[in-house]
Amino acid sequence: MKETFRIGTRGSKLALWQAQYVAGLLKKAGSDCEIIPIQTKGDEWLGVSISKIGSKGVFTREIEEKLFQGVIDIAVHSAKDLQSELSSGLEIIGFTEREKANDVLVSHKDLNPEDLRGIKIGTSSVRRLAFLAKYYPKAKGVQMRGNLQTRINKMMSGDCDVLMLAYAGVNRMGKGDLIKRELPTDVFVPAVGQGSIAVEAHTSLQPTKWSIVREIVNHPPTETCITAERAFLKTMQGGCSVPVFALAGLIDQTITLTGGVISLDGQQIVKHTIQSSSQEPETVGKDLGKRVLESGGETILQAVKSQMQN
Repeated sequence: MKETFRIGTRGSKLALWQAQYVAGLLKKAGSDCEIIPIQTKGDEWLGVSISKIGSKGVFTREIEEKLFQGVIDIAVHSAKDLQSELSSGLEIIGFTEREKANDVLVSHKDLNPEDLRGIKIGTSSVRRLAFLAKYYPKAKGVQMRGNLQTRINKMMSGDCDVLMLAYAGVNRMGKGDLIKRELPTDVFVPAVGQGSIAVEAHTSLQPTKWSIVREIVNHPPTETCITAERAFLKTMQGGCSVPVFALAGLIDQTITLTGGVISLDGQQIVKHTIQSSSQEPETVGKDLGKRVLESGGETILQAVKSQMQN
């Protein structure tokens, strides 16, 4: 019997592209799909910074409610938007194969990406703003909320000169021609999960549907890496409004995880790298989180949270 998946997603062009991508994989395997757009608080309150809205579930809470209600079978998210701790009864059942995890500088102007003195760089991420303050101190980081197309339109209208975005989103929207520079991941370490699409479900999901997603959508190497990154994020008690970063790589049976935290002004950064067996990704993430916290990360985190409350 053919299965039918009701897929919940945000309604932005990028979010719909991601839902359609997952639906395409499922359809190739013989399933039917219905995509159901759902408005989230993060999409509604565009005039408010993410840190002011709250760091947990800004782009996912309303979609997850539909999972609990049984309105949808699965939810499709940018993996980087998922909070480190899911509500009881929910689980991530698949990660798509990761694209490049790099941050990129995007602009419609002819500029020298090596010299950004006086250039206004727009982003909605406190992590990116902090990295800009550290590595491009002569540029001006400005808050820029909205979906990818909205932010590009704001840039075109003069609100900023350059946008700092995730490569994956820019590429998926066919805007690769605007990329002026791919920033190295060993310096501009990305957000946890960046570059992958996550599939979330309620634990009551029919076993046949669960198995189809696991077999058709999930990419095991990506899952291993992001599982380690998310364990690190959970240990750091990080969210969308905290400048915590991590990226894992997998070679043979060894996982290498780099992660840390940076102060809002970019002046303080604690970053470490550890390696271990790929059979224990959660342990790798927890161990790295403890190391970062114990070597000064806890002090930075407390200062960041204090600043954001004021």
